[in-house]
Amino acid sequence: MVNDINNDFIDDIDPDDLDDDDNASDKDDADTLANKKAQEQAQKNLLARKRIDELMEKKRLKELLDDSEDW
Repeated sequence: MVNDINNDFIDDIDPDDLDDDDNASDKDDADTLANKKAQEQAQKNLLARKRIDELMEKKRLKELLDDSEDW
């Protein structure tokens, strides 16, 4: 009896319902949004890294030009 119920349930499933284009579209939109966010974060990280490098170079040059210990 239980086996008959399971078979009827499987027979009632429409194969077209399994391949829902709306879900695929939503997934593509989510992937696109995630990629866009990742690119934005990567750009922010790149700018931050560039700024850090500039500040480190400025500090290094300042130390090289500081002649207070020479006096």
